[in-house]
Amino acid sequence: MLLAIARDPAARLCDLAAACHITERTVQGIVVDLEQGGYLSRERHGRRTRYSLHLYRTFRHPAEAHLPVSSLLELITFRDGENEGVVQSGSP
Repeated sequence: MLLAIARDPAARLCDLAAACHITERTVQGIVVDLEQGGYLSRERHGRRTRYSLHLYRTFRHPAEAHLPVSSLLELITFRDGENEGVVQSGSP
């Protein structure tokens, strides 16, 4: 889900569901969990929602707790222009 949001921070839930091959209801639950965990925030722009990822956050699992989320996403993506809307460092 983080990768799909990083690729399109303005994506609708149905777009994220299609990109991840899961239901909208599942996407909604994941987004809520990510928001509560401090990995993303949502901001309303009219009738649309825009997501901002907080990549300075570390993973929850003890084996990866020292690694920021940005490490994973950098391995997978982030060519020029793909990180729009992403908070990469600092605090919320």
